[in-house]
Amino acid sequence: MADYSALLDDEVWAFLNESARHYPDDAVGLSIEDQRALYNKMCVAFDQGRPANVTVKDVPLGGVPCRIYSPAAPATATVFFCHGGGFVVGGLDSHDSVCAEFCSITGLRVVAVDYRLSPEHPHPNDFEDAWAAFEVACAAFEGAIVMCGDSAGGNLVAAVTHHARGRIDGRITGQLLIYPGLGGDQSKGSYITHAEAPGLTTQDMEFYMNIRSAGQDKYGDPTYAPLHDKDFTNLPATVIITAECDPLSGDGKDYRDAMLAAGGEAIWINETGLVHAYLRARVISSKAGASFGRMTQSLSALAKSELPKF
Repeated sequence: MADYSALLDDEVWAFLNESARHYPDDAVGLSIEDQRALYNKMCVAFDQGRPANVTVKDVPLGGVPCRIYSPAAPATATVFFCHGGGFVVGGLDSHDSVCAEFCSITGLRVVAVDYRLSPEHPHPNDFEDAWAAFEVACAAFEGAIVMCGDSAGGNLVAAVTHHARGRIDGRITGQLLIYPGLGGDQSKGSYITHAEAPGLTTQDMEFYMNIRSAGQDKYGDPTYAPLHDKDFTNLPATVIITAECDPLSGDGKDYRDAMLAAGGEAIWINETGLVHAYLRARVISSKAGASFGRMTQSLSALAKSELPKF
């Protein structure tokens, strides 16, 4: 097993300790209502506010609540964003400052999607909401669309990208998947090496998957797990950024390899010494801050159908 006392620096430990102060490691054992309440309080504690050059409007797209972030100058492309939270917690407010900073730094419009959560609305409700909002976003905004999401949101936007082939072609110029859970094999790789990683364990992943699936076997459904797709052709340029100390890191490698084997363009960056959900640590940890810079560089490049050059 990994030695996290050696792998993680003091800044990352400070982030983990502050996170645990608001959202303890055993929170998955609480009621869903209590989990959401704690998660929301934690997100408020880490919120950085919105840059002054970003304007925000809440509007429904396809009947799904969404938040649109607009830069000071007219945007030439759109980031379609789905938030993380295990398909159980999170919403428009949990990732508000992240989306606002993406908008401010890149000059791209950001559309954040408030998809329905489990267990009240198990899969495929989450995917159906993301797809409905995506269809309307394509009609409402001209120019390129970059798909972006963290954790569960990375799963959702990748699923939408796969589903868009042959349905809405030519609009998606890239994907930025941030420590996504894509349905990898939990019997090997990072799921074993980092099974007890601080911030997210393999057991936590199983908990969230069981809730999202409502106990049903979803194997082979790419709208549930994009790595289960049999076709990885005709996907846009993709950047997958994962955390070294995270059970999900291997999903990023596997997705990159599947795309490359199918003739696509993809890069995988496994950030050394970082943990799941480190987006919230971008002002606490220098490593997380540097990774956030790579994310914004990726969004700008992918809006031009290019891979970033780091």
